[in-house]
Amino acid sequence: MSELHKFIFDGLPVRGSIVRLTDAWTDILARRDANQATGAWPPPVAELLGEMAAAGVLMQSNIKFNGALVLQIYGSGPVKVAVAEVQHDLSLRATAKVVGEVDANARLSDLVNVGNKGRCAITLDPKDRFPGQQPYQGVVPLHGDHREKIENISEVLQHYMLQSEQLDTTLVLAADSKVAAGLLIQRLPLEGEGNLAGSRTAGPPQGAGAPSVGSAAPPGAQRGGPSFFSKANEDEIGLNEDYNRIAILASSLKREELLELDVDTILHRLFWQEKLLRFEPQTPQFACTCSRDRVARMIRGLGQDEAQSILAERGEIEVGCEFCGQQYRFDAVDATQIFTSPGDQPPVSPTVQ
Repeated sequence: MSELHKFIFDGLPVRGSIVRLTDAWTDILARRDANQATGAWPPPVAELLGEMAAAGVLMQSNIKFNGALVLQIYGSGPVKVAVAEVQHDLSLRATAKVVGEVDANARLSDLVNVGNKGRCAITLDPKDRFPGQQPYQGVVPLHGDHREKIENISEVLQHYMLQSEQLDTTLVLAADSKVAAGLLIQRLPLEGEGNLAGSRTAGPPQGAGAPSVGSAAPPGAQRGGPSFFSKANEDEIGLNEDYNRIAILASSLKREELLELDVDTILHRLFWQEKLLRFEPQTPQFACTCSRDRVARMIRGLGQDEAQSILAERGEIEVGCEFCGQQYRFDAVDATQIFTSPGDQPPVSPTVQ
């Protein structure tokens, strides 16, 4: 099964997590393969989505947030948009909209950043919003400080974490047709078990800037902007010798090793000289949040005139979920019920099954 393992380096301000999506990832691919309207994703697109799914699980697992973390990449190129969504219980789904030919050797810039205007957005969408509350979103470009194109989603997300958290982060990602995997190492201002003190983390306040992802706030920390941490923590960027040593070890992990080796073997090979404190593993799984009711609300949003126009042309309204492939069909009677208020609907006879 898919597995997520979190750990800390005892006595050091460094934590890590490693994820291997197996059944959760192959379920996503199988559903796409079975979609007769679209067919399978080209391998470079599937690889990008797998890395995004693994990264989304790693990021979501490091926050205390009752809602969805949505990782989205968009720009110009044959891939219009790629999305990975991970819920607080680590259920996930992913999809991509392909609008052009994808070369077999296409890289990130070829897929979605041809004009160097591509963006990566990380959104935290609360499950139970209070009135007027909006999702928290941070956006970073798919290029470096000198407008050089970035070819790995891991580099994009490392830049995001540094910008939004003022925290050094090392991220290694890989995906193929069987496994989507990732390793995350992060420097934190706390030592020991305090690194995972998620109970100290709260959601960003309404109107805040970039969301604070993957962090635990130290006692008494004030949130003055997009980060939970103080200026002192910002000044530590790139200077902590323990983190730098561990980051070098993590960066030595090869793509083939991440995809083929089990978690215990990877951690032993990389950090056999370090003392790790490991926590109970978690099990990410595929799950889609689509439903007939949600599709009905979407049709209601189109308006009655548009719905009737589709019915007149096609005889029914058919909507397919881009994530799981589920098809929802609404005939004229269904459409009438969608646009009829509950008080106007006749009572259902108890004899009707």
